[in-house]
Amino acid sequence: MVAPASKLTPRHIAITMDGNGRWAAARGLARSAGHRAGLTPVRMCIEECARRGVEALTLFAFSSENWGRPAQEVGSLMGLFLEALERELEELHAKGVRLRFIGERRDLPVRLQARFAAAEARTAGNGGLKLQVAVSYGGRWDIIQATQKLAKECSSGALRPEDISEARFAAQLALAGVPPADLLIRTGGEYRVSNFLLWDIAYAELYFSARLWPDFAVADLEEALAFFATRERRFGHTVARHSAAKA
Repeated sequence: MVAPASKLTPRHIAITMDGNGRWAAARGLARSAGHRAGLTPVRMCIEECARRGVEALTLFAFSSENWGRPAQEVGSLMGLFLEALERELEELHAKGVRLRFIGERRDLPVRLQARFAAAEARTAGNGGLKLQVAVSYGGRWDIIQATQKLAKECSSGALRPEDISEARFAAQLALAGVPPADLLIRTGGEYRVSNFLLWDIAYAELYFSARLWPDFAVADLEEALAFFATRERRFGHTVARHSAAKA
């Protein structure tokens, strides 16, 4: 089970893991070496989030735009996903992690789709950290696919357009059942969200780290959490109103 979180701990952390390619290039290595090195901070973040009582962790592993990368790099990434699942799944299951993959699966190799489904089924009953891995994912795709689902309900007469609410819409998104992201971390020194969880990060605190992802360590995560702890999260309210609502 997830340990109880403190008031200063985000319920849901989302991470854009950027900088693998630059990390490899700086060492004269193939980009695939950077992606492989990036597995170390993935393990660290999973362990630390579980230990600190974070309820959910969502990792941006492969965007819908990444399909435009060289075929060799894409193929290497798909192989790395399979390899990591084979190696890590049972340990994640033993630690009570519930694993889900979000994104357009129809674009993925059939074998990888099957492994994703099997991993989700294996961990579905776990009550620990909710771990979402975004593969072939884009925030705009997510919003469009949710809209299409609701449009079908409306066209069939099962739903009236005026009954579409934020809650009903959110229930059709890839992260349905997971609390909205409280903290978005992006490594690699870039200052943009890059089409990640566009609905879910509406009120997230944004933390940008210059650290390249393979070098992201416990101390860097602690800095991001310390930043989050300083934030006054008002969700559009005034300070006085927000304080009264919390009382």
